[in-house]
Amino acid sequence: MGDEPDIRVGHAERQRALHALNEHFTAGRLTLLEFDDRTARATVALTRSELDALFSDLPPLPASQSPAGSPLPAASASPSAPVPFRQRIPRDTIMALTPFAALFLFITVGHWMFFLLIPVTAIVLYSGDDDDDDD
Repeated sequence: MGDEPDIRVGHAERQRALHALNEHFTAGRLTLLEFDDRTARATVALTRSELDALFSDLPPLPASQSPAGSPLPAASASPSAPVPFRQRIPRDTIMALTPFAALFLFITVGHWMFFLLIPVTAIVLYSGDDDDDDD
């Protein structure tokens, strides 16, 4: 495709930009306000130069984190599909803290039903993981 800055971008390039911005945000390189602003600008970007401008002050992502085929300066070869939101949330951390929250609520309120939060949380966090296993 070349490195022409005025070439129009499509959904795939915007998704790669959003994924890269998420990686930078997760690494602590962007504040929440900067992340919100840049993701909003990435979703409406029409040209490659508009996407490139979002990364002008950010270092390149390591090869293990950057999406493949990305037109961004922070790009190298790696997974080609952006990470779905469900996989970006800290599910394991939330699941590990849920029993403690249930125990705390049980001690403070005195009702055993708070322990039902544990399986309910697991169902909510981990349901729908096999969406790509359509038979």
